[in-house]
Amino acid sequence: MPASSSAAASHRRQARLRREYLYRKSLSTKESSDYEAKRRIRDALSQGKSLPTELRASYDRLKQDIDHEDTKHEANTSHVDDEYGDAGWSDPRVCVTTSRSPSSRLKQFAKEVKLLVPNSTRINRGSQRVDELVEDCKTSDFTDLVVVQETRGEPDGLIVCHLPLGPTAYFTLNGAVLRHDLDGGAAPMSEAYPHVILNQFNSELGKRVGNILKCLFPIPKADTRRVVTFSNDADHISFRHHVYSKEGNTEDKVTLYEVGPRFEMRLYQIKLGTLEMKDAENEYVLRPYMNTASKNKAL
Repeated sequence: MPASSSAAASHRRQARLRREYLYRKSLSTKESSDYEAKRRIRDALSQGKSLPTELRASYDRLKQDIDHEDTKHEANTSHVDDEYGDAGWSDPRVCVTTSRSPSSRLKQFAKEVKLLVPNSTRINRGSQRVDELVEDCKTSDFTDLVVVQETRGEPDGLIVCHLPLGPTAYFTLNGAVLRHDLDGGAAPMSEAYPHVILNQFNSELGKRVGNILKCLFPIPKADTRRVVTFSNDADHISFRHHVYSKEGNTEDKVTLYEVGPRFEMRLYQIKLGTLEMKDAENEYVLRPYMNTASKNKAL
């Protein structure tokens, strides 16, 4: 009975969080217009100019809001801030699993992803449905769910689902090289929290994808010598994992050792919801007409 009541309380909590998130998201359009009006009022007051005619009727209400705002709340916010609003307060807990009936190569790839991401736990998928899998992760207080997929024994898909509200990012994988397949062998796997390098994620969508990826990793110590790199080139993301050592006391002589695994990724969808929500709104979808060279710069 205690376990049943605990599960029911968890279900009620998740439903309440989801309702609150959807309500705040529905207010984003109105908040954006209010933010722009308050910005124009601030500019007019600071420059000693008269108020715009269309803002005079709402000046008293907006001026009262401006007087009560601090530096944190004067900036415009969105549903993105609600999804990752608590990032950094505690270390993420990541669940790593596979698609059903995985091959031995996919199992090995999932093991290496588990070693790659600190504080992660790998579970056997078994016959669990997607909704059951997501519900178990929410009940166990995981912050993210990572699912690796395959075709004919070759890893070709990666799903990153942030819990409990989303978003869910879908990536294709290609050129996956496991640790034992690296030329010259792989360096020993460090358990230190790694530095995360995000290269060429310059657009708003790129910053969004970079935020989804970096929030899988906890905040590292300044002197850690483990580095993971996500490098974007024409919307193709190259992933590399290294440790480094310094020769002597000089900082310009650094030797890199590849730890692995390595792979290439490409984003093809972001959903504003968790993995089991089939009717969730799409934030981004890769379309066939976006494959031309001149349009390959969404990130």
